[in-house]
Amino acid sequence: MVYSFRGGIHPGPHSDPGYKSATNTKAIEILPTPDVVILPVSMHIGAPAKPIVKAGDVVDLGQPIAEAGGFVSAPVHATVSGKVIAVEPRLHPNGTKVMSIVIENDKEDRLHESVHPYDFANMTNEERIETIRSAGMVGHGGATFPTHVKIQSGIGKCDTIIVNAAECEPYITSDHRLLLERPEEVIGGLKMLADIMEVPNAIIAIEENKSDTFAKINELIADDSRLKLYPLKCKYPQGAEKQLINACTGREVPSGKLPADAGCAVFNVDTTGAIYRRFTTGMPVVRRIVTVSGSAIVEPKNLEVRIGTQVERLIDACGGFKEAPNKLIMGGPMMGVSQFSLEIPVFKGTNAFLAFCGDEDKREENPSCIRCGKCINACPMHLMPMMMNAYGNAGDYNTCVSLGAMDCIECGSCSYVCPARIQLVQRFRLTKARVMAERAAAKAKADAEAAKAKAEKTSEESK
Repeated sequence: MVYSFRGGIHPGPHSDPGYKSATNTKAIEILPTPDVVILPVSMHIGAPAKPIVKAGDVVDLGQPIAEAGGFVSAPVHATVSGKVIAVEPRLHPNGTKVMSIVIENDKEDRLHESVHPYDFANMTNEERIETIRSAGMVGHGGATFPTHVKIQSGIGKCDTIIVNAAECEPYITSDHRLLLERPEEVIGGLKMLADIMEVPNAIIAIEENKSDTFAKINELIADDSRLKLYPLKCKYPQGAEKQLINACTGREVPSGKLPADAGCAVFNVDTTGAIYRRFTTGMPVVRRIVTVSGSAIVEPKNLEVRIGTQVERLIDACGGFKEAPNKLIMGGPMMGVSQFSLEIPVFKGTNAFLAFCGDEDKREENPSCIRCGKCINACPMHLMPMMMNAYGNAGDYNTCVSLGAMDCIECGSCSYVCPARIQLVQRFRLTKARVMAERAAAKAKADAEAAKAKAEKTSEESK
């Protein structure tokens, strides 16, 4: 049986579904460590980490250099050994300048004393979760939600873990190569997660275009009845959490709720592998596997790089550009973030860097909706993008919300199929940001009024 969901799209020609042929047979290459790494303190959803080192300090590989700024946060570790040369704002992939720790590499890769294997079998659950938290573990699929928070919030609520190996975003093959070359890390991490969360079902869900991984994975899961391999139909956005849960379990995540409310927890392939490496080697999150591809790249590759490596190093390792690119993207073409500089560093959520030239980036000036309805058929959330766009353009945000705008997962399927080339996702992002800002302002006003009323009541009672 092949699992799937209703809606979605099929990017790429039949001869090359998802445009993955440039790198899906390219083995992972380890990029030599750079002379300098730039480590932003904000590489995750939640509060930024707080630097605990200063310029002039000597640090070791794996050493904590920034502590978590709250419960929903993650620490940052040195990804090379060397000398801290600056703690200052640097360019971040989100387009702003973010406080960053800059380390000059001494090329020794001297391990910090805290890096050592753990005895997983003899640890308590609290110790296991703390070991994951202290490793700076976040979702490596792009969302970068702190992993320890997802685990803790799911214990007792979830009966199913799903490892998201769909990798449905076009061009990206980093997870595919990890599954093919190091499957024992992913399956080992999945077994550890199943133990920690005490669930009876642990699914590894893989799109059928990665069938070359099936035999080895079936061999690795044969001794554990909790683990199952689910082949998925090759379709975008098969890897979106809500669609993946629906495809694998038939359950729907309620509007405004989290996967745990549907009894599921979803983890990325590389995150799962990182958990295994954390317990077996002691190494925190210091590296990423990144697909470098696109029509502007001379030799597309899958590269294993240290976090903090500037993107220009990755481009150089791929032979540079065929010609000047007109589009740079951190992540995939559907949900990635456009970039304007190659000086940005690889961070924990970086799974790809794409560079395009030619016709890939097509735009229309002042496009008009022709009301064809293709966006409605494509939407995996069963929304009406055509109507949401019309009301959003008119500034009627309340109607947008009533049409389900806050449930939009920003997958880009509607924009992809739109014959008028309307930037629908951009409109919905702006609409959601506006609504959230209005809600935050209303909450702040209500809190201020409540505090004032409480103060007045206290004052009256004290008289």
